[in-house]
Amino acid sequence: MNTVRLNITLPSSVNDDINHYAKELNEKKSHIISSALDMYFDYLDIRVAEKRLNDPNDEHIPMDDFFKELDADVHD
Repeated sequence: MNTVRLNITLPSSVNDDINHYAKELNEKKSHIISSALDMYFDYLDIRVAEKRLNDPNDEHIPMDDFFKELDADVHD
């Protein structure tokens, strides 16, 4: 995996939490931060999907049409 070094500014309370969990779990701080961001991006994916679902200007494709286009069988 390629890595990138970042210089970021965080509130001291967040830094304290990162240090606490890194020590408690015996993991590198970068791993704690990366894992937290991965989970947050999953949450953002859900928010984006909900936003698109509720956007009347966003085209919705019925599920049956979607699976028909994939030539996949869907059973209830």
